[in-house]
Amino acid sequence: MKEVKAFIHRGRVVDVIHALEEAGFRYLSVSDVKGLLTALNGQEQVYSMELGERVTRQIKLEVFCEDDQAERAVQLIRLHGRTGQSVAGWVYQSTVDRAWPIDGRVDND
Repeated sequence: MKEVKAFIHRGRVVDVIHALEEAGFRYLSVSDVKGLLTALNGQEQVYSMELGERVTRQIKLEVFCEDDQAERAVQLIRLHGRTGQSVAGWVYQSTVDRAWPIDGRVDND
């Protein structure tokens, strides 16, 4: 199993999620985060008291899929996450060693 994690601009997340859903990806997680991507406009930037500088409001998207689907997930995120900037975010891929459903059963696997 693979985890594909992406940091993208907030304005692109809807298109990215729709493309992933249309391609059959269902295990998605979306989080609001702050980072150092170059902002598209002033509305994306806020001042972080913790960091003492301006940061960009962005989205962290996590997709969990079978190994043979990971490349397709990466392609869709890179295609639909584009903003016209030379770098509009980053995509990472990791291996997931194991996954368990939360189903009420208790076993020692």
